[in-house]
Amino acid sequence: MLKYFLPDQHVKSIFDITPESLIEKGVKGIITDLDNTLVEWDRPSATPKLIEWFENMKKNNILVTIVSNNNEERVKAFSDPLVTPYIYRAKKPMTIAFNRAVKEMGLKKDETVVIGDQLLTDVFGGNRGGFHTILVIPVAQTDGLATRFNRAIERRLLNIFRKQGKLNWED
Repeated sequence: MLKYFLPDQHVKSIFDITPESLIEKGVKGIITDLDNTLVEWDRPSATPKLIEWFENMKKNNILVTIVSNNNEERVKAFSDPLVTPYIYRAKKPMTIAFNRAVKEMGLKKDETVVIGDQLLTDVFGGNRGGFHTILVIPVAQTDGLATRFNRAIERRLLNIFRKQGKLNWED
């Protein structure tokens, strides 16, 4: 059961994920979380650097879909200026939104990665759905109430993985 909480890969930020590294692995699509993965949970729109990241993915024919547990107003307002498909109220870690995203992109699971900042939603859901998962360090040091609860559990899981020698990255 614990294996579902262990990401396949860990990077410091979304900007460490390049089209070249994805293409090399046969990846054609990204399912990404929004809040604290792409931008701070309280930032309404993409930064110039993030806009450039999205454009670079598009130039390299990497499809991106934002999958968020947040409400439609938040996710639509963020995604529309980027001309990026999205799924709101995704109910992660349930896998239905991940499966819907991969189907809408017209890809296979092994051609798609799931990127997020939370073990309990993004990584757990992505792993259960059979996707390659990439954990990023949260963009902000603060979280909403529900996420703060999840972070406490995540710290315990990360400590277990460290003790088992399953983590090969620094905090």
